[in-house]
Amino acid sequence: MCGIVGYLGEKNTKEILLSGLKELEYRGYDSAGIAVLQNGTFHNFKAVGKLINLEEKTKDFVTSGFAMGIGHTRWATHGKPTELNAHPHLGEFSYVVHNGIIENYAELKKELQAGGTAFLSQTDTEVIVHQFEKNQKTAKNSFEAFAKTIKELHGAYAILLVTKGEAETIFFAKHGSPLLIGVNEANEKYFASSDTPLIGHCTNVSYLEDGDYGYVTPQEIALFDKNGIKKEAKFVTLSQNKILAQKEGYRFFMEKEIYEQGSVISDTLMGRVTENEILFDELDASLFDGISEIKLCACGTSYHSAMSASYLFERYSKIKTSIEVASEFRYREPIMTKDTLFVAISQSGETADTLETLKMAKAAGLKTLVICNVDNSSMVRLADASILTRAGIEKGVASTKAFATQITVFWMLSLYVAKIKGSLAQEQIASHIATLREVPSHVKVSDEMHERIKRLSKRYLHGHGFFFIGRDIFYPLALEGALKLKEISYLHAEGYPAGEMKHGPIALADPELFTIALLPKHLHYEKAKSNVEELSARDSTICAISQIPFDKADDFIEISPCDHYMLEFFEMMVALQLLSLEISIRLGNDVDMPRNLAKSVTVE
Repeated sequence: MCGIVGYLGEKNTKEILLSGLKELEYRGYDSAGIAVLQNGTFHNFKAVGKLINLEEKTKDFVTSGFAMGIGHTRWATHGKPTELNAHPHLGEFSYVVHNGIIENYAELKKELQAGGTAFLSQTDTEVIVHQFEKNQKTAKNSFEAFAKTIKELHGAYAILLVTKGEAETIFFAKHGSPLLIGVNEANEKYFASSDTPLIGHCTNVSYLEDGDYGYVTPQEIALFDKNGIKKEAKFVTLSQNKILAQKEGYRFFMEKEIYEQGSVISDTLMGRVTENEILFDELDASLFDGISEIKLCACGTSYHSAMSASYLFERYSKIKTSIEVASEFRYREPIMTKDTLFVAISQSGETADTLETLKMAKAAGLKTLVICNVDNSSMVRLADASILTRAGIEKGVASTKAFATQITVFWMLSLYVAKIKGSLAQEQIASHIATLREVPSHVKVSDEMHERIKRLSKRYLHGHGFFFIGRDIFYPLALEGALKLKEISYLHAEGYPAGEMKHGPIALADPELFTIALLPKHLHYEKAKSNVEELSARDSTICAISQIPFDKADDFIEISPCDHYMLEFFEMMVALQLLSLEISIRLGNDVDMPRNLAKSVTVE
């Protein structure tokens, strides 16, 4: 997601900032910017889209001698991806970059506006620089103003701030979002939100702790804890392996991305969820005028999220919903009517089959919506409207966090449409929103669960195949679990509706057939349980995933107590991802780059 870099020294400041931002591209972004203070003058550059656009804007800007600068890659949360909303944000004489969310920004902004402050952007970040400059008017010095500002912020943040009156000082603060300080033998000071921008520039780094804040100058690093007590920065040797640094200690990118799901879902929710309402600023409510059907079209993992969405739209929005495999839809001469909203789903926004179906829908005069992870992709540019999932770049070919954020968007969208259609009462929508807010904590991987799955994975390395079974919305989750295992382990696996076992597939049941059973407590538990018992009676090996212990199971993966089936859905999703990951690792496979597969499928 968003990335931060900073530099104070005598090298080419512009190039250090740009190269640092380039090392953060893998995290995903939709705009970027830098601010450089040299000889008492600020130089600020911003651009929407890829870094090459920022590089083009700065091509005639040269720095030499001492300077300091801050840079940022932004993934839009508060406000659309525009140059005005891109960081760094300017006050009268200061610039700031920020990762995270300022939860009380609306309250601070209202007070600042009442005092005559004019805002240029839609972001929460801009309040930081204006609040700092307001505090400067009464503080003894700039650092006192900065410290006071930090105490007034509620939420998560990594902040770098520079101001004209302190031409050799970068102020910093960290709470909930990562921030590092790097140093080298030349006594230069570097900042970044992860290791990779510092490799090749620094020998040692200090990983700031929550609540830390302070400032750096050419002569010192002043660091204070959350209580304002000065402390020594603890430095460790910086690894010089960029790939390992990007993996942040995880064995594979896929593992890292499974662990990131809590934070990216928080980003998906950010700015879209109030106490009792779902807000999609990117949508015009008239998009749903005259719509009596939603048609969802996708491939692979995105098809499974579309299938999951069909349950949510019909259950909550009370609107007819159909799902289509994009590669089939293209060639069956489908009937398309203008009372249908056509929704295309794609992580990359470039999936060839899905893109072609979107073109068909446009040509037929249908309203179109894209659910996508990449702004300015072909699908986003083509559709009437789009919702970005904000999952960040996914390096593992087997999708994890993209699927999780798509499901989150669809749950929100089903409530958004329910309000328009009047199919749910306001208190019901508020109850769902309260549950939505719990999702990030329920996808957090516990050491206990991961260790349990790692241990039992050794039992599932042979046999003649896997059945993943579930009922209702857990059927598409079973399909997704089977796909994950196929993609990275190369073992045969099929997803089935649990009730379909007796209609043929149960003929395969024996001890060498492994059944992964999804048994949610809050949705058709007894029905699904009886289907699993049928397989158990025929000696199939059962691995049950549930919050209720199942006495017929050979293995049991326990999820945490939940009071809603969608929370069970997300917890089981994580368990299935980890199971596939650990089986694949035990088989010695390249988890991130499975054979025969590509991340973005741009051919038919």
